[in-house]
Amino acid sequence: MINIIVAFSRPEDGRNIKNILIKNGLQVTASCTSGSQVLAHADDLRSGIVVGGFRFGDMTCRQLYRQLPSGFDMLLIASPAKWSGENMGEIVCLPAPFKVCDLISSVRMIERMQSEKRRQRKGRPQERSEEDTKVIAQAKAVLISRNSMTEPDAHRYLQKCSMDSGTGIAEAARMVLRLYQ
Repeated sequence: MINIIVAFSRPEDGRNIKNILIKNGLQVTASCTSGSQVLAHADDLRSGIVVGGFRFGDMTCRQLYRQLPSGFDMLLIASPAKWSGENMGEIVCLPAPFKVCDLISSVRMIERMQSEKRRQRKGRPQERSEEDTKVIAQAKAVLISRNSMTEPDAHRYLQKCSMDSGTGIAEAARMVLRLYQ
């Protein structure tokens, strides 16, 4: 489930948008009236969507977006007169007045974009640090010298230890080094 923070300077606007989102099956995590409140809630969450207006008492939507954690996207609901002609960057803009279906489809679109980004990040293998590479090489060398293994056998042994213990191969190599030293 996606975290949605509703943020409007006028509390009644925030309540109306929150009610629309809830009636359409979306969970609203928080409702705020200032940018600092949004940032406080966003710091507690890893990712989400901020649905808000153009200006708050303490900052504009652009200033807020720049300070949000990287896992957050923003949906701006405002009159096109306020934001047209300005470069809004990655902020998704919904012109007011709007249709409920446009609001819901915009939130769902941002939700799909975020899940796709997460899927792409998870698919990328992490690069091993130089230190981890050295530890793995040392553990292989110990296994080769003490157990008369070949390099591929030592590597397979480390992989098996890694899988059995539920840790990464570098941590399995550290365990082997601790056992043999």
